[in-house]
Amino acid sequence: MSKSYDMVKDKISPNNMNNDNISILIEFDDNLLLPELYGEHNRNLIKLEKLLNISIITRGNKVMLNGNNNDIAIVKIALEQLYRRLKNDEFIENADIDAAVRMAQPAKINPAKINSEKKSSKKNQAIKKHIIRTPRKQLTARTILQSEYIDAINHQYLTFAIGPAGTGKTYLAVCQAVSMLMSGQVEKIILSRPAVEAGENLGFLPGDLKEKVDPYLRPIYDALYDTMPDEQVARKIESDIIEIAPLAFMRGRSLKNAFILLDEGQNTTTVQMKMFLTRLGEGSRMVVTGDLSQVDLPKGQKSGMAEAVEILSDIDDISIIRFSSADVVRHPLVSKIVDAYDRYDENSYNG
Repeated sequence: MSKSYDMVKDKISPNNMNNDNISILIEFDDNLLLPELYGEHNRNLIKLEKLLNISIITRGNKVMLNGNNNDIAIVKIALEQLYRRLKNDEFIENADIDAAVRMAQPAKINPAKINSEKKSSKKNQAIKKHIIRTPRKQLTARTILQSEYIDAINHQYLTFAIGPAGTGKTYLAVCQAVSMLMSGQVEKIILSRPAVEAGENLGFLPGDLKEKVDPYLRPIYDALYDTMPDEQVARKIESDIIEIAPLAFMRGRSLKNAFILLDEGQNTTTVQMKMFLTRLGEGSRMVVTGDLSQVDLPKGQKSGMAEAVEILSDIDDISIIRFSSADVVRHPLVSKIVDAYDRYDENSYNG
């Protein structure tokens, strides 16, 4: 039994080694985890069958996979990853099934190698390494690019994350900020957005300054409350350990030993982006997220984020992560919507 996968045993029929279609028997050692692994009425396994066009037969703790060798390799790795989540006391949600398949996609390997001792690939090691621990939950990357994104935040001073809604750009950054704060890697979290309305005129907003800017910062608040207890968030905001402020409040400051996140970076002007980036102080991490297909600046005004990515692309210690619809981890329909709009924009441009 492989030391790296001591929870899973699998066999390949020798007669199927050189055929396109193979059968693999996987045996799991903890029966108590199987109801969650299989899902109610085997719905998780049924979803895997539909995603990869294979057949799955279960008998107790044994699972027989039948189908194309590449698809079988993907499903096997996906099941092992999901089983590992349960072993680590993590839950399996519907989105985790899609994520496990996406993470296994590059692992299309020769069936003769599936049963080798090198089952723990570099990719799987990276997934295990990139775990974000927060007071309320533990998160792992759901796509290859999410894994690269987390790695970039951990090792680079400045990271740009560009891509469509639903790819986890802001959420993962906030979670990583909370994790680094709790572990003492940073002393403060600064979360900011430009106060630009998304194609709407909200008019006059009543209340004090905080009440005026809060609507623009709501997504950031949501991520914070999802990773920390409510009272803990309130205390840290009150004591200025967590600061949530509009972009205009960054001018003239030098931000040291802090995790600094600028969300909706596509809605910054050139002057605003340069101002923000030059706030980076010693011991800090900075992340800028945005979707360049959703710029809400006045017509004809260039996005400061688009310009910054172009200008800074060759500088060391800066990472640029470009997400696509393949990295959308919300409802599967969101990915299709993003693709449809991309095709429409492309056809309109070519027309």
